[in-house]
Amino acid sequence: MEKIDNLDRKILEIVMRNARIPSKDVAMECGVSRAAIHQRLQRMIDLKVITGSGYHVNPKILGYRTCTYIGVNLERGAMYRDVVPELEKIPEVVECHFTTGPYTMLIKLYARDNEHLMELLNDKIQMIHGVNGTETLISLDSSIDREIPINYE
Repeated sequence: MEKIDNLDRKILEIVMRNARIPSKDVAMECGVSRAAIHQRLQRMIDLKVITGSGYHVNPKILGYRTCTYIGVNLERGAMYRDVVPELEKIPEVVECHFTTGPYTMLIKLYARDNEHLMELLNDKIQMIHGVNGTETLISLDSSIDREIPINYE
């Protein structure tokens, strides 16, 4: 993989704070041309350093008031590849991780309320072939939500 230099890191730090910042403002803050910013951003996209951009949406405003983490145990760890496509069919599931520790998988989902959560658990997640059991952890509050720090000189 090509090296990410200090200018790349500075650009990343700026656009991570505000993905909508105009390139001319990034260029001015970095002391380079707008074309250089475009080229470096495109290179970092091509290298998959930058994997997306967009808006953060507040689930509560859209009626999804319950944030839940669910530890999922599978009959066999190898069933992960079969279970993930089934979880992708559930739009409320926003993250899925193959993990070590007490669970085979850890998923994050948003539900409208506890009744909706129970429906998702009982009628969808626990009905997936290979799911052996679940443990539900409801998030009461989110205190930190940030990207990995970018260090540059």
